[in-house]
Amino acid sequence: MLTEREIHKIRSRFPIFSRKIYLNSCSQGALSDVVEAGIQEYLRTWHDAGSPWDLWVQKYEAVRAEFARLIAAQPDEVAIVPSASAGINSIASTFDFTARKKVVLGEFEFPTMGHVWLAQQRRGAVVEFIQAHGDEITPSSYARALDKQTAVVPVTHVCFKNGFRCDVQEITRMAHVQGALVFLDDYQDCGTRPINIKSLGVDFYVSGTLKYLLAAPGLAFLYVRQDLISSLTPTISGWFAQSNPFAFDVQHLDLAPAARRFESGTPPIPNLYAASAGIALLQEIGLENIEAQIRLLAQTLIAGARELGIHIKSPLSTVGPLVVLQCQNVEAVIARLAERNIVVSGRHDGLRVSFHVHNTLEDVQEVLRALKGCLDLMVREHQPA
Repeated sequence: MLTEREIHKIRSRFPIFSRKIYLNSCSQGALSDVVEAGIQEYLRTWHDAGSPWDLWVQKYEAVRAEFARLIAAQPDEVAIVPSASAGINSIASTFDFTARKKVVLGEFEFPTMGHVWLAQQRRGAVVEFIQAHGDEITPSSYARALDKQTAVVPVTHVCFKNGFRCDVQEITRMAHVQGALVFLDDYQDCGTRPINIKSLGVDFYVSGTLKYLLAAPGLAFLYVRQDLISSLTPTISGWFAQSNPFAFDVQHLDLAPAARRFESGTPPIPNLYAASAGIALLQEIGLENIEAQIRLLAQTLIAGARELGIHIKSPLSTVGPLVVLQCQNVEAVIARLAERNIVVSGRHDGLRVSFHVHNTLEDVQEVLRALKGCLDLMVREHQPA
């Protein structure tokens, strides 16, 4: 567990906290000094050498290895893609939907996951959405939908709308019993706690840098289980998906034997420098320490919101990083908090408060003080005594 002094030292590396209370990592991570320095390093290499592609390709491979270590995978199992959507599309293009047609996913997925698989209906996919019970989707709901016709089960680790965390391991176990593959979207959690991709047992995994990995938009990572790679041939491709991109062979498709076959065009080099710095900072702090701090903050906010009688859309046992409170008018609440220099976001009727290691208990108390003046705009469980 980090000390208060250590947390404030970390916080000092994020300049925005000199002006605002930033609680919106679920939309975009705060900019740190080291990530800004990483971007400046890229600009320096561009200034100094013009087109140092040997150096940039080295960075590209280094970042692949850094992310692989973060999730306990092998570098050959990781593709670098410009967005989660690009990674999901590449994998979706490998399915033929002949023997197995069904795609089973919950309604809590981020829209892009639904959009990608719905777009496969023209290719024979049958998409089945699992409805939530209140603010949760249980493994038993998946069990009722899974059968031998199921090809893939996309699963979000943490729901962007309410912070619900699904039981990935149990859903994966059930899907594998039916012979289906599992695709985990971890965008709303990666960077907030240790992760071992092998322990989760999923077949595909996607996350990106702009949220809790503390870097910029325009870069994501796709994990594909090693023993699946050679059996999957994407129809979305490009020169960096080839065994040797620099062969410049226009007449032959020679896909890389590793997960790089799921990539396409030129890597977003500036974003690689930002991502490398963000990942290094997380590793320096320690993901176990980050997890403990986020858990403390999430539970403190939940306790305070309950005292105010505010309805909480997230499970009361949540350990974060996203806590969602129900509003009658979410935009008005966001505006009132902004007047106090508190940065949050909203989805539908939910006020999203997202924590990272740079947040403090004082941030939570300031939010609660602000919410006390917004009770007329919140959905209430009861009138507090």
